[in-house]
Amino acid sequence: MTHRILILGGTTEARQLAGKLIVRADCSVTLSLAGRTESPVAQGVPVRTGGFGGADGLAAYLREMSVDLLIDATHPYAAQISANAAQAARVAGVPILALRRPGWEPVEGDRWTLVDTFGDAAQALGSAPRRVFLALGRQEVAVFKAAPQHHYLIRSVDSVEPKLAVPDANYLLARGPFREMDERALLEKHRIDVVVSKNSGGAATYGKIAAARALGLDVVMVRRPDLPEVPSAETVEQLAAVVDQFGVDHFVEPAAERGV
Repeated sequence: MTHRILILGGTTEARQLAGKLIVRADCSVTLSLAGRTESPVAQGVPVRTGGFGGADGLAAYLREMSVDLLIDATHPYAAQISANAAQAARVAGVPILALRRPGWEPVEGDRWTLVDTFGDAAQALGSAPRRVFLALGRQEVAVFKAAPQHHYLIRSVDSVEPKLAVPDANYLLARGPFREMDERALLEKHRIDVVVSKNSGGAATYGKIAAARALGLDVVMVRRPDLPEVPSAETVEQLAAVVDQFGVDHFVEPAAERGV
């Protein structure tokens, strides 16, 4: 029997997980992308692009497509999507697993200021003009127009449109991973004195954090949002091993119990 797995993606790990699961003879895998990235990396599995219309829309999709297992492998800051996924899974009676990448922890030499929101990060830069590296998504930089006194270097995968409404900003299009050596050269070239970052976790974008530490720079770190409590694993290998160990049948309730 073939089981249908829907992976909510947008991360490198989601693509890697899909690749691991699609080789299973008992699995049919679809990877769902929100469509916010204009030129996503080729995924290697069937892809669905676009939103579902909130938790109710996702629940309806899970029922319509007879999905047997939902895997939330979205970005740690995609809190609304994760909340919708947990609610939709409950409503549709579909088991859910989450891939929850551990966050970074400060080590000796780090100069972190922890804040709760991107607006708080803009305030934390202070009133005196600074040279700021915004290593954020394009949807998250708009709040920094409230601090127009700073010079900004803004890096994103896709172009920031409209441009940030400040007098002094440079834009850099790039897709990770980013090596510490290259990040250090970038920070020195642009004479950056403070980095604003999400606590994304993982190795792909940690280079800027290590480079800031080596250069003695301040880092304004935006804390992760709260995510729903669902069964989870920290790595692709761990989550794939859970499915391998138990099989999808382990997570799937009988049809009568699911209300199908």
